[in-house]
Amino acid sequence: MPQWTPFSKVQQTQNLGAEVILHGDSIAESAVRAQEICDVEGLTFVHPYDDDDIIAGQGTVALELLQDYPELEVLIVPVGGGGLIAGCVIAAKAVNPSISVMGIEAALFPSLANALQGVAPADGGQSIADGIAVKSIGDKPLAIACDLVDDVEMVSESEIEQSIFDFLELDKTVVEGAGAATLAGLCKRRAEFEGKRVGLIASGGNIDSRVLASVITRGLVRGGRIVNFRIEIFDVPGQLGRMADIIGAAGGNIIEVRHQRLFSDIPVRKLEIDIMIETRSRPHVSEIMERLSGTAHRVRILSTTEEG
Repeated sequence: MPQWTPFSKVQQTQNLGAEVILHGDSIAESAVRAQEICDVEGLTFVHPYDDDDIIAGQGTVALELLQDYPELEVLIVPVGGGGLIAGCVIAAKAVNPSISVMGIEAALFPSLANALQGVAPADGGQSIADGIAVKSIGDKPLAIACDLVDDVEMVSESEIEQSIFDFLELDKTVVEGAGAATLAGLCKRRAEFEGKRVGLIASGGNIDSRVLASVITRGLVRGGRIVNFRIEIFDVPGQLGRMADIIGAAGGNIIEVRHQRLFSDIPVRKLEIDIMIETRSRPHVSEIMERLSGTAHRVRILSTTEEG
């Protein structure tokens, strides 16, 4: 596995009895090392996506999905090396020739899109969707995709991150970046799929707990449910308490308070306080902002692009 593989994936693989060797900065570099080990030790190399049996096995995902939901009109599949979408598109089209199959790639690693367009493979670096962070699609999956896949869409890191948060909050499901990419693609093309029966393949839940915690917090910030106010007040007793009373009366919950006295361009008799607040929604943020601004103090919102 690449050196940056999430610890959860390493640990769970080891728990199943495997020896895990971390090597290289990409799946391609890891594959080279794996092949070297196979040659030296006389082992059999099982390719993760450029293999007929692997492709067939991954195709059972679409078979099971269509057994449960035969009315699906669109199937959206994450794409990295291409094994999953190759197997799924074969199975899906065999069951329902009219079904549309769309692949979703991380914009940093558009392996299928680049191959279809004849563009050189791209290594975009670190991606939250590490499971599909593959520089080049396999030869076998590419041949299948060229014949059967209907469309390919790329999604940004921020779109994938938001979809991890949405899966967790709306569906109560923990999904890693590669799996959440399909929801990101659906949201990006929302108008196109309006009124259609769409199936999403969420291909894994192996997300590092620290990354997940960060995604949750950042999602709350984006939604206006955690906000950081910077307030300029006079450096006299009672001022902080007054701000806290205003926030509390407005229904805000103070999470953290920081004073800034030394490193500032404000007068010496004043200070800046940063107050992190838990709120209900963006309109609630506006309400708290209005009340704080009514105190004649300068108030800014630091955690969004909005300022007051």
